[in-house]
Amino acid sequence: MKRIPVFLTLFLLINLNINCQTKNKHSKNSPEKEVVVPEFNKILDRLKVKGAILIYDVASKTYYSNDFSWAKTGFIPASTFKIPNSIIALETGVAKNDSTIFKWDGEKKWSKNWEKDLTLKEAYHVSCVPCYQEIARKIGYEGMKTYLKKLNYTGMVFDNNTIDNFWLEGDSKITQFQQIAFLKRLHFSELPISKRTESIVKNIMIMEQTNDYVLRAKTGLSVKNGVDNGWYVGYFVVKNKVYFFATNLEPKKGTNRDEFILTRLNATKAAFQNLKILN
Repeated sequence: MKRIPVFLTLFLLINLNINCQTKNKHSKNSPEKEVVVPEFNKILDRLKVKGAILIYDVASKTYYSNDFSWAKTGFIPASTFKIPNSIIALETGVAKNDSTIFKWDGEKKWSKNWEKDLTLKEAYHVSCVPCYQEIARKIGYEGMKTYLKKLNYTGMVFDNNTIDNFWLEGDSKITQFQQIAFLKRLHFSELPISKRTESIVKNIMIMEQTNDYVLRAKTGLSVKNGVDNGWYVGYFVVKNKVYFFATNLEPKKGTNRDEFILTRLNATKAAFQNLKILN
């Protein structure tokens, strides 16, 4: 049997080591990066708001934000909770599909858009609080507790008395990083839910669909101690690349509320344009 020359053996070992290092560098376990983008602050200043925009680029495993401290601070989820609430409604059979009807009780509501019978999909898009409160009551305390644990949606504080408003007021909290982590599990089919539920929820979440991208998202708005707190969470699929985001904002003194409500989407899109992800 022929002996392999020493120099050839060394070459093979070195080459194998280089290949292993390259593979590890791009492996699933490679570390995620956090990059501060000062330009995001300029966007928020221009819109007369404060807070943080957090964007996650799946391909480069990079988080971009103007304020990582803010992004790691917990806030009440408000109507962004309609995403897990929709999932649980479908998994428990409280909603049979996205066409399940929620009847208007005939009483005046905070929004005119809520003063009619709505399907689950319509209720999601007009962010109908009474519809989702009805869903939560039907799910019940034990069902909600069980499914939130199953979904690993942590930080929610509630009991039988607060089952229909714990995501709107109280001590429930979620961070922007946690919002993105949950959305990642949903998009990449890592939640312990049926494919049917996943498909319906992903369809419900579509806010915009163009030749260039698909946007799935949800807004959220809460008030604590007289201060508005606004969410915009979701993800863009741009030419088969996925970018998740969680924006959390508060108005600066003198900011008009109607303008503030619009800033959540405007600030997020401006940040994506700044990163040259969107035109």
